[in-house]
Amino acid sequence: MDRDALRFSGTSRYSRPASRPIAALRNPAACATYLPRQTGGQEGETPAVKVAIQMDPIGPIDINADSTFRIAEEAQALGHDLFYYTPDRLAWQQGRVTARGWPLTVRREVGNHFSLGDEAEVDLAEFDVVWLRQDPPFDMGYITTTHLLELVTPKTLVVNDPFWVRNYPEKLLVLQFPDLTPPTTIARDLETLRAFRRDHGDMILKPLYGNGGAGVFRLTSADRNLVSLHEMFTGINREPLIAQKFVPDVSNGDKRIILVDGDPVGAINRVPADGETRSNLH
Repeated sequence: MDRDALRFSGTSRYSRPASRPIAALRNPAACATYLPRQTGGQEGETPAVKVAIQMDPIGPIDINADSTFRIAEEAQALGHDLFYYTPDRLAWQQGRVTARGWPLTVRREVGNHFSLGDEAEVDLAEFDVVWLRQDPPFDMGYITTTHLLELVTPKTLVVNDPFWVRNYPEKLLVLQFPDLTPPTTIARDLETLRAFRRDHGDMILKPLYGNGGAGVFRLTSADRNLVSLHEMFTGINREPLIAQKFVPDVSNGDKRIILVDGDPVGAINRVPADGETRSNLH
């Protein structure tokens, strides 16, 4: 694929300045234009960065599987200052985007993986980086947080950019590249889903705005559960479902390429566990 396509050049009627270097967390000295509030550090050392993490409650997470915890570990190891808050504690107050939360320390000890400092209300414009890391549902509450976090840019780097998080949900974004995806339909109508299965046989049915593999089902061409699953999903919410032709090669892995500002920087091959169709990471 053309690299410009990966940057979504010309794919939207919205214009948006280019993203700032996410590599700033590892080498903020090279990105001083975007990170003006660095403190501490001896000559030749990486200056400390003020990092806020917006995430779901940290207590119940699985530290061996949660990627947000790994980000926090890495930032802490680099000497950066961590502050943690949950999305419900984000607010707009008289021209400021604020959050009520805690200074955070993390450690790789199951059941004792974090410590919190004194609770405080902070102005997110005083931070260098805000990590937008809460899980879906991708509902109006989630969308509202993206609008609020947009108001602290460009002074503060928000990762990922809330504009793109809101306007390009991952399961809809790939519709711009139909030549790279299996046959797909997005629909709420049962007859449309039935017709898709008649045309393509075995299929995957899942929520449009889910995450972590929750609610993902494989239905064979003879499976009698399509109607029941449709009733369950449509009874839970008002959103369409996504159906895709099942690709047997998923058993060999699902390759995920990591991009930073449109450039590939790494990749992983997610292989399903024995007896599983899903290969999701959290």
